[in-house]
Amino acid sequence: MSETLVKITDLRKHFHVKQAWRKQAEAPLATRVWHSVSRRSAAVKAIDGVSLDILKGETLGLVGESGCGKSTLGRTILRLLDPTSGTIEFHGKDISTLSQADLRPLRRNMQIIFQDPYASLNPRMSVASIIAEPLEIFQLCKGTDDKNRQVAELLDKVGLPKDAAQRYPHEFSGGQRQRIGIARALALRPQFIVCDEPISALDVSIQAQIVNLLQDLQTSEDLTFLFISHDLRVVQHICDRVAVMYLGRIIELGSAEAIYESPMHPYTKALLSALPVPDPSAKRERIILQGDVPSPIDPPTGCAFHPRCPVANKIDACFTTTPLLRKMANGSLAACHLAEPACTPQETDPT
Repeated sequence: MSETLVKITDLRKHFHVKQAWRKQAEAPLATRVWHSVSRRSAAVKAIDGVSLDILKGETLGLVGESGCGKSTLGRTILRLLDPTSGTIEFHGKDISTLSQADLRPLRRNMQIIFQDPYASLNPRMSVASIIAEPLEIFQLCKGTDDKNRQVAELLDKVGLPKDAAQRYPHEFSGGQRQRIGIARALALRPQFIVCDEPISALDVSIQAQIVNLLQDLQTSEDLTFLFISHDLRVVQHICDRVAVMYLGRIIELGSAEAIYESPMHPYTKALLSALPVPDPSAKRERIILQGDVPSPIDPPTGCAFHPRCPVANKIDACFTTTPLLRKMANGSLAACHLAEPACTPQETDPT
């Protein structure tokens, strides 16, 4: 069995916001006036009890609609955001409560590739300075010559010429800028990289090149990826396993083959029904979800998906009881009362 590199258990990240509420002044109905009298605190449950293992050397895909908590989960795992509760283990060490000073040595092993290659690079810094900055912070270069050598090697790894080092981000295309961001992430020779929608801001013609680059680097650099995306076609191509997220929770998890060939959760089925079919003569039922994603400030009781689920009215448990991840007949895990389990329903460790 593969070694677990990252293990998160019952992870939660809540953002507290202030909400204004109003009270009617005492007056006849025709002249009644609303007055703001107070502000109350509410919690945005961006991550609401996620347990997940990421195995060494794999690419785990994380998919779901915008606002479901994918990016928040990735950044919380890296401790760029502090968790509200739960644990994050990296190589068996609990990092969820470490101070920033204690986290600093671990930063070498955990990096991130951001979504927007235009905003993630400092326009006032040369490419050499951008890539060399982490090397200088961690004192991993012995003088200017060694620093220049390492920058040149990193540029070569991501397919950019050596003379790119002296240029500035605005002189490059979007795909080239993302390559610079990847080179920066590789500078410290990390073991684990969160790819936060790394191709969504790129032209379609460039996306395949970046995906192929990431796959090549995973092999050559022995990397483990958490690949966050809303593009299910790319996830199918690059990922070993897939976790489907909805309103701050993992609702299905399994191998890419199991998820794409026999999805068990109604939400996963709806997402996959929108994918184009290579065979024009093949027929696939398009599942249109009704309504919008509920607010993470006030999520529904029971299954969070039930207000939009086409089959939720079949049993009362959908409205009253939060479903747990259970092992399904196809080998994946699904949090659905109506999905057919492979065994007696019980909470399952999502490894």
